Amino acid sequence: MQKNIVFGSDHAGYELKNDLQKDFLVQGYTCLDVGTYSLDSTDYPNYAHALSAMLLKNPYYLGVLICGSGNGIAMTANKHAHIRAALCWEVEIARLARLHNNANVLVLPARFVSLEKAKEILQAFLHTDFEGGRHEARVKKINLF
Repeated sequence: MQKNIVFGSDHAGYELKNDLQKDFLVQGYTCLDVGTYSLDSTDYPNYAHALSAMLLKNPYYLGVLICGSGNGIAMTANKHAHIRAALCWEVEIARLARLHNNANVLVLPARFVSLEKAKEILQAFLHTDFEGGRHEARVKKINLF
């Protein structure tokens, strides 16, 4: 089980990010925050790039990115080699993203999941390990460049 998490969000995900961090800190997780730090309008790519850079330096962390729909921040993170960001709005999607795809970034759509649902999704993401085996070769093909 992974106990180190890097969080990042734009303004639409700010409150969900903060609430998740508080909950997971109480549970004994190490939580780092690359921003944003307010509800002021901001650009999601800034936080996707910052989180991705941090994960590449600290591969023993998993990332959580949050924006309104989750799409833009996921697309941006996935531009980075060795980042596998998975947009998840259900527990089973998060579990499979780790199990089959070795996702290292969970992306949550703040406008489409409640805090309780987000907690369940994040727990599943953190408590599922990559299965490897037949999935290993597929995951290796993700980074062509």
